[in-house]
Amino acid sequence: MEILHTITALKAWLQPQQDASSKIALVPTMGALHKGHLSLIEIAQQQASIVVCSIFVNPTQFTDPKDLEKYPRPLEHDIKMLQEAGCSAVFMPTVKEMYPHYPTPENWHIDLGSAEFLLEGEFRKGHYQGVTQIVKKLFDAVQPDLAFFGQKDFQQVLMIKNMVKYFDLPVEIVSCPIIREDDGLAMSSRNIHLSASDRQNALVLSRALQFVKDNYHRLSLEALLGQARQMISTTPGVELDYFTIADQETLLPIADQTNKNAIALVAAKVGETRLIDNMLLD
Repeated sequence: MEILHTITALKAWLQPQQDASSKIALVPTMGALHKGHLSLIEIAQQQASIVVCSIFVNPTQFTDPKDLEKYPRPLEHDIKMLQEAGCSAVFMPTVKEMYPHYPTPENWHIDLGSAEFLLEGEFRKGHYQGVTQIVKKLFDAVQPDLAFFGQKDFQQVLMIKNMVKYFDLPVEIVSCPIIREDDGLAMSSRNIHLSASDRQNALVLSRALQFVKDNYHRLSLEALLGQARQMISTTPGVELDYFTIADQETLLPIADQTNKNAIALVAAKVGETRLIDNMLLD
């Protein structure tokens, strides 16, 4: 596996693959890799001959400096995982490499549609501008045919698709299923911050989502939302930000259960750690 730190080195390594018309896949990550990330690599390997994984903790998408500071960065562990997974290359740039004038902000603001300001956008203002800014830089550097993202960050995938449409980029965005622990907890790099009791309390998020999925055609929307929110709000150490049943394209709450495009999404603070999760309903 190639380990590359600069855009120049990355492009030089990719050039022969592009000349040979090899299909190139990109799996962008912020590191602290787990089985969820490895599932993206595996799916990418089935669809492309070259798989590049990027590891970069992107400062422009953090709305809280403390969150950026404490984001886990176990690079040796990550490299070992990628080598064992048979990844073709890992791109690990510095902040200066991706943002030469950092911390002076670059001029970046694009129209991502009204869904940018809902849900996560409401709680983390400007977050998706930062996400799309770095993903565009990575796309420019790698020029992938396909890029793979996890469904857990459902709104993020939607924003990246909107960014691809905005610039009319020739890259296919592939959303891959959420990988869960045996007890249902969605795998996340942030789970490392959960204490033993937080870890138990966090299970209410997947339980509430599963309850909604199991009863979607049996109970009214009002009853589903009421019971799911109550399950979460009455769990000790869990502070609910939102639980919604929305349209997958607009992220607006659905009007009725005839909508064939519904998704339940949740965000909550468990102890000191903010977690998100979702489940497709139909």
